[in-house]
Amino acid sequence: MATSVLTSKGQTTIPQNIRTYLGIHTGDKLEFLIDNHGKVFVTPLIDDVTHLKNLLPKPKKKISIQQMKQAIAKRGGKHARD
Repeated sequence: MATSVLTSKGQTTIPQNIRTYLGIHTGDKLEFLIDNHGKVFVTPLIDDVTHLKNLLPKPKKKISIQQMKQAIAKRGGKHARD
């Protein structure tokens, strides 16, 4: 378990193993959420879609939007309208 100390200014250092796990670096923004049970969650706040670039491999062949809609409809997609 990783621990940290809160300063008088309300600041703390996120332990290195947690920063590595979250993939956060100096200057990154974090979002704090409290669930219905009072648990607090911290997650990186991604505000730039360029972070998503190259996350998935490029498709082997290009298909049109119409072909995508047909494939979704064929598999029972409810929102695959023209």
